[in-house]
Amino acid sequence: MKKIKITSGPVELVAMLLDTPTASAIYDKLPIESRTQTWGEEVYFEVPVQAAREANARDVVEAGEIAFWAEGNCVAIGFGRTPISLGNEIRLAAKTNIWALTRDDVKKLATIRPGQKITIVKLD
Repeated sequence: MKKIKITSGPVELVAMLLDTPTASAIYDKLPIESRTQTWGEEVYFEVPVQAAREANARDVVEAGEIAFWAEGNCVAIGFGRTPISLGNEIRLAAKTNIWALTRDDVKKLATIRPGQKITIVKLD
């Protein structure tokens, strides 16, 4: 299984890619460098990838799921409530493709501020 590392400042997440078209498209473009944006307890950032919304795309995700917002060409990582969450769910702004999973503590993303450099690299 292919692995990646996402880094922004002192925050590092290691993730395993899922077997999806989106995961392949992102992996093929690595390494990627971007700048972060935040929305509630979500970090997202643009990537030079185009991928269609997959049939199982969803807007409510679990902690540790790494998503791709097809309409915005952005990777999105939710780690808690967003402005549209109901209860304690992690609800992203739109339906997204889940393309990777991390077992690392995504709550450490709370230290990331808008405009921070973020990178994704291959670990294989």
